[in-house]
Amino acid sequence: MGQAGCKGLYQSLFDYKTEKYVIAKNKKVGLLYRLLQVSILTYLVVWVFLVKKCYQDTDTSLQSSIITKVKGVTFTNTSELGERLWDVADYVIPPQGENVFFVITNLVVTPNQRQETCAESASVPDALCYEDSDCPPGEPVAAGNGVRTGRCLREGSAQKGTCEIFAWCPVETRSRPTKPLLGEAKDFTVYIKNFIRFPKFNFSKTNVLDTTDRTFLKSCKFSPENPYCPIFRLGSVVSWTGSNFQEIAVQGGVIGIQIEWDCDLDKAPSECYPRYYFNRLDNRFSGNSISSGYNFRFAKYYRDAAGVEFRTLFKAYGIRFDVMVNGKAGKFNIIPTIINVGSGVALMGVGSFFCDLVLIYFIKKSHFYRDKKYEEVRSGHQGNGKVNVEQLQSLQTVEA
Repeated sequence: MGQAGCKGLYQSLFDYKTEKYVIAKNKKVGLLYRLLQVSILTYLVVWVFLVKKCYQDTDTSLQSSIITKVKGVTFTNTSELGERLWDVADYVIPPQGENVFFVITNLVVTPNQRQETCAESASVPDALCYEDSDCPPGEPVAAGNGVRTGRCLREGSAQKGTCEIFAWCPVETRSRPTKPLLGEAKDFTVYIKNFIRFPKFNFSKTNVLDTTDRTFLKSCKFSPENPYCPIFRLGSVVSWTGSNFQEIAVQGGVIGIQIEWDCDLDKAPSECYPRYYFNRLDNRFSGNSISSGYNFRFAKYYRDAAGVEFRTLFKAYGIRFDVMVNGKAGKFNIIPTIINVGSGVALMGVGSFFCDLVLIYFIKKSHFYRDKKYEEVRSGHQGNGKVNVEQLQSLQTVEA
């Protein structure tokens, strides 16, 4: 690089370049420009700041704890169990109350089972046999109740029978009742207590009304107008999902109770309250499907006077309730405010860029505006006569 080039580079370090603007007297383009500005400004104010509240710092790492407690009693009189009163210790599993709990509504009871030999249920395909060789001893019956003994038991002169098994006998053979045993469970209530905390803001809240009135929880019931009373009638919870309680009580089902916390901490703490949503989570659209419903088995064990163990087997149908908690909290912070304001200001430049394209490419006199917007400035140099072209924005008022 020559001495003149170095001198020119040194002098250019102290140059200041400024822009010039062409004022185009075109009403259509001017109206388009103002509409774009208003649209961007409306988006920035309404959507970004009022709706999305992007001026806030947010915390979605919600810490939550759930306590549930069901209340209610009912009476039944069946051939297997006789007269019996059911309370929460009988029909709620697990009894201590968590974010998932199960309420029994229907039962298949097989009483007085003992470990001995008996015929496998004919409803088990793998238990069917024609001769003893079809029942190899010591092998368990797939999807059955026990272990084969090697004998094929047939009734009378029937050619087909079932394998004899060593199991808890008699095996379960009764089908599911078509009327729910605990149909009155619709009037049971569940108390759902939820503690939450947003660690970033050190903010804690509960879904129970902060009051010293000890009778409040004994008399209130949840409603949209009373969100701080977390006592729900089970029949109402099921109906809010669009289901019928008696239908779901027959074969069981799964209900989701979702608690949403959306807290604006720029407002008073009382403005941060829970919103509840209720949904049917199991396969409700195909009542005859093998995947519909919800059930499981459990047993209660006893010993007779001789010390021999026996049990009563229960196949329980009922409603499983899953309580899920989600939420977020927001509070004003200067950093996201500055970032979003800066983004909005930068977005305003899109309007100018779009109108420039319309002005110099898409209107009838675009060549006229193009000539006024861009000037070719030629400066000669000694020796080779090289030409530099620089695009300048002219400070002129141009009228078509």
